[in-house]
Amino acid sequence: MLTNQIFYTFLLCFFLAPSIFSQTLRVKGSDTMLPMMQLQVEAYVKKMNANITTTGGGSGNGITSLLDGTADIAMSSRDVKLGEKLKFEEKKLDIVTEKIAVDALSIIVHPNNPIQKLTREQLEDIFTGKITNWKEVGGQDQKITVYTRESSSGTFEFMKEHVMNKKEFAKDAISTAASAQIVHGVSKNEGAIGYVGLAYVENIIKAISVSYNGKDFIFPNFNNAHKGIYPIARPLFLLYDKSQEKKIAPFIEFVLSSYGQKLVTHKGYVPVN
Repeated sequence: MLTNQIFYTFLLCFFLAPSIFSQTLRVKGSDTMLPMMQLQVEAYVKKMNANITTTGGGSGNGITSLLDGTADIAMSSRDVKLGEKLKFEEKKLDIVTEKIAVDALSIIVHPNNPIQKLTREQLEDIFTGKITNWKEVGGQDQKITVYTRESSSGTFEFMKEHVMNKKEFAKDAISTAASAQIVHGVSKNEGAIGYVGLAYVENIIKAISVSYNGKDFIFPNFNNAHKGIYPIARPLFLLYDKSQEKKIAPFIEFVLSSYGQKLVTHKGYVPVN
């Protein structure tokens, strides 16, 4: 009799509490992608029987977590490096890369800073420490404080390669673990400058226009990124092991669906579909 009771209790739990047996996914990586991915996860969990955790920490950390098996999906705002590809091959992992959105990397300053625009060359000189005072670029006589992400960040890598001509950041640059920390730091320091994904731009800081030819200054917003005219735009990726495709594919398909791509635009990212 007791055995039968246990059996029927198990069946009851199975049908009435399916969340116990639900799909579980761990998504880690790009801090830039975190606001968008949190929206995707929230919507997907409501629609499907799934348990998904989402954490930032940088593209490099996401890729490392995918490599060591502590993540099922890695968020990355940069391409996979050669060294990372070799490590995946050593572990016999066949990594699938899905482009899910495009982001406009935004240069931000304090709202009281009169500077409205800078060239790529001026940004290079500021972030490398060659220019140290705002008066050198037409601003006030005020020391520049540079905020940057830590080296595990895909945004750090993209900024260094595509804006700074692969040069090193200023030695006194303040390194932060998250984009929100850059926003906070710049909002509290009138001489500060930093860079964040478009989703992190809010009223407590100010985004500025950027020119790569010294003539056409383009403001970082959805429309300019969508038109392909903003010069510091970059693709955003989700990576996973192909052997886990059956488990992961439904979530990827959701993100790339018409509804998932609408969620992409909600935070200012540019959809790919």
